[in-house]
Amino acid sequence: MRVIFIGSSLFGLRCLLKILEIPSISVVGVLTNPKNFTISYSKNPILNVLHVDFVKWAEQYNLPCYEMTNSMRDENLLNWVSSLRPELLVVSGWYHFVPKQLRDIAPAIGLHASLLPDYSGGAPLVWAMINGERKTGITLFQMDDGVDSGPIIGQAEETILDTDTISTLYARIETRGIELLDYYLPMLAANTVKVRKQNENARRTFPQRSPEDGWIDWNQDVVTIDRFIRAQTRPYPGAFTSLNDGRCLTIWAAKVLSESGSFSPGSVTQAKNSITVQCAAGSLLIQEVGYEDVVYGANQLNNLFIGTTILGIIRSQKSISFQ
Repeated sequence: MRVIFIGSSLFGLRCLLKILEIPSISVVGVLTNPKNFTISYSKNPILNVLHVDFVKWAEQYNLPCYEMTNSMRDENLLNWVSSLRPELLVVSGWYHFVPKQLRDIAPAIGLHASLLPDYSGGAPLVWAMINGERKTGITLFQMDDGVDSGPIIGQAEETILDTDTISTLYARIETRGIELLDYYLPMLAANTVKVRKQNENARRTFPQRSPEDGWIDWNQDVVTIDRFIRAQTRPYPGAFTSLNDGRCLTIWAAKVLSESGSFSPGSVTQAKNSITVQCAAGSLLIQEVGYEDVVYGANQLNNLFIGTTILGIIRSQKSISFQ
């Protein structure tokens, strides 16, 4: 089966490398994006924090490659895809809607990091962690005119652990997705796959997220805030807050210290090398923060908060407030 691969992230690269190993599949081209790209839901260019240079990888494997600088409906792009005579488009680690003009050339299948029809739309794993879900997964499906709404080819489930960060969860989901491709692509090439329609009554669709959505609301309970931080830590931009002088801090790691407390939400207490922030219910031990591209671990936090004046905090101050 002649396949064009469409992707621009590290997960996409892992998928491409797996597809190249499948004897019944012939990858005839790669469509990709630059690290900064425009997209319909944003007025400003988007930074792909998981970007991989597919142009370089395509050269290494002697594959034709097209780096998209316009829309997926661009005539030059459509002509390039058509010239390669694909029988299937495989999409992974991609952020654009695949239009009908492309799907008329060849059907498109894609991986979505949820158990469709639930968590359709943007950032499904981040939303699932924030919302306290205990289970998630990944779906291989055929694309249509809707948002993640096409027929399901296969699915794999994955438990969300209390200790998961977005990175650890995403790693396991990637592995499940690669397993789906390895299992189903030979069946697609042999035309032996049976798809099933999605249940529209069970669909929940979530919006895309931007870095600004990482703002921490200290009026929430500590368990909710802990999930919020773990869902947006590296490799994503991170959850963040500000000191009462208005300067921002990214909180990369924290730990639930207690689920009760007597201070007002956002207040900070210090003990030796530890910093604790009070939530609406419970308190959070701050383990790692970032300020102006500098990372501070647990044993350096006092230096950040009271050991210097870079945040406008005097040495004699015993507590400060997060906003």
